[in-house]
Amino acid sequence: MLREASVYDIPRINELGKLLHENFSKVNNISEMLEDKYSKVVVYEKGDKVVGFIMATDLGETCDILDIVVDPEYRKQKIASNLITYLISDLSEELKMITLEVSNNNEAALKLYERFGFEIINVRKKYYSNGDDAYLMARRFM
Repeated sequence: MLREASVYDIPRINELGKLLHENFSKVNNISEMLEDKYSKVVVYEKGDKVVGFIMATDLGETCDILDIVVDPEYRKQKIASNLITYLISDLSEELKMITLEVSNNNEAALKLYERFGFEIINVRKKYYSNGDDAYLMARRFM
């Protein structure tokens, strides 16, 4: 089930966020994001367990996907695709572009984003702490 996140989801979101980087909860204040009119935090729940989430900043004409995470035990079940689809359907009709950054070595994510029409528009050299480059990707809407 897809739904907007609540304060009760914060511990699990932070737990899943550590899969991205160890200091996820220090960098992202989820409780503030839940109150912020520009932030969107959507969770995917199976049973009573949050198994994935997507976070984005929605500025009307543009949206930036900040993070998307799926619990490794639940990957390859279209959860990330469902999260992206839900986010796009929930954005303004004025939307012109969605952007995101992804490691050039994250092949699974790159394939996912390409299926949704995202294209690489720039490369940020050695963007990540491990030395990986980041691809800045965008999907334009007309």
